[in-house]
Amino acid sequence: MKKTEKGRKKVCLILAVCWMCVIFAFSARNADLSTQDSMSIGILFGRLVVPSFADMDSNMQISFADMVDHPIRKIAHATEYAVLGFLLAGSYADREKKRSRMIGIPIILGSLYAVSDELHQLFVPGRSCELMDMLIDSSGVVIGTFAALFFFVYWVNRKTRRQ
Repeated sequence: MKKTEKGRKKVCLILAVCWMCVIFAFSARNADLSTQDSMSIGILFGRLVVPSFADMDSNMQISFADMVDHPIRKIAHATEYAVLGFLLAGSYADREKKRSRMIGIPIILGSLYAVSDELHQLFVPGRSCELMDMLIDSSGVVIGTFAALFFFVYWVNRKTRRQ
């Protein structure tokens, strides 16, 4: 294993642990704070994609933000776990390992973290443990893992193969 590959693995592992802490912090926010966060994102989304959003009265803006709240939350779940999958795969992947391990280990670890995160939410006021969120989170891990493997194993190492 090359020195740069070892360095990448360490950095990705440290970033993965830090990212798990970020996910934990988001999950520790009570339901009211979490709703305020996603409503703010819904308002921002409206400003960016709806040309007449600024001309709407505040009730219509809030109604729009409420309408896009659910998809925004689910996309956020998938995205935060795709980042985790990318970092976990980056901390594990190298050309000498079997593909099944390079794929399986990060997916299992990320999915187990998704389950533990949902269980953690049982203890947060107003939050709940949702099977669908576990599935969305795990799907994000899978997407992030495959993206990392493409990037770290195939894209970055293509230079090595050419030389």
